[in-house]
Amino acid sequence: MDANEIIRRCRVLAEFSEEPGVTNRTFLSPPMREVHKLVRQWMEAAGMSVDLDAAGNLRGMSGSGRRPLMIGSHLDTVPHAGAFDGILGVIMGIALVEARPNAPIEVAAFSDEEGVRFGIPFIGSRAVAGTPVMDAPVLEAIREYGLDPAELNYACAADCIAGYLEFHIEQGPVLDELGLPLGVVESIVGITRMQVIFHGRANHAGTTPMNARRDALAGAAEWIAAVECEARQSAGLVATVGQLQIEPNASNAIAGTVRASLDVRHASDRMRERVVENLCSAAKGIAARRGLTVEFVPLLEQPAVSMDREMTRVLKRAAAPAAHCMVSGAGHDAMIMAERIPVGMLFLRSPGGISHHPDETVLAEDVAAALEVGVRFLDEWEKLDG
Repeated sequence: MDANEIIRRCRVLAEFSEEPGVTNRTFLSPPMREVHKLVRQWMEAAGMSVDLDAAGNLRGMSGSGRRPLMIGSHLDTVPHAGAFDGILGVIMGIALVEARPNAPIEVAAFSDEEGVRFGIPFIGSRAVAGTPVMDAPVLEAIREYGLDPAELNYACAADCIAGYLEFHIEQGPVLDELGLPLGVVESIVGITRMQVIFHGRANHAGTTPMNARRDALAGAAEWIAAVECEARQSAGLVATVGQLQIEPNASNAIAGTVRASLDVRHASDRMRERVVENLCSAAKGIAARRGLTVEFVPLLEQPAVSMDREMTRVLKRAAAPAAHCMVSGAGHDAMIMAERIPVGMLFLRSPGGISHHPDETVLAEDVAAALEVGVRFLDEWEKLDG
């Protein structure tokens, strides 16, 4: 399979969606059945035996004799997605099996990484890592898909595989700005997600004097500006308020309640935790001054993850001199697998730095370069693991 065929297959899978005309495919949603059917065909054509585990992960096995190297990524998408986020890593794994058919490789097509359907990310890789998600809505979705939640523990492969390698688009502008096709990931940032809720008093917009208002939206707006200011002052840190829920959400009413999302990321857990503490203190100060109250609802606390030194060393050597060493600002299945086994990760340039958008793309020459790196990595890995 060459680079153009890899790209073609990614675009074919993008057509299977919950919405016509765009790509939107969540955990075990109806279009995932067609994706599983087609990816299974491709795996079997490459000589793999294929199984669908209880978490909805499609897993193809090739070769024998030693503990396999797992190569994978995810098949789910965000709403109105591009064709390559996650899916490229799955097709790259199949291509590498074709290139090295006797190598012990397991290709994992994870059922969920984005967490769109239930707000819980990494459902697929958590099951493989031995920490399956047991929330009731997730278990019901598994049953509706025809799978048995009682078998989730059998999805765990943490003790059966030698390492995990993930190919992924960068989803940012660094490699594109440097004019480089590939990047070797050395670590993945830690992530804090929470909901910050400002409570004031809803009232009439026309009859309530300005000095008598307890406007939750005005308080939230002041705090959002403080979030941006704090993030700009902290090197390597990003902080985002990407979602607001306003009540009563009327043009002629003062907002009584505002729920705001907060997403903070940094390669240093200490730095991230310090900034989150500062942002919570800022929210409390703004609320007190404006006659509001504020509460914080934790959603995710994901520590930063370092890639395995030996796998990264081999990957750097396989990618030299065309790769750049870097930190990933996005979360990936690799960070879940790293809790149990050695992991390595290779980024491909994202032209224009565009991802989570229909314009997301890759360059054929970059895919070809990544495929060559993967083959060299497998050859070196076989010597080390043999």
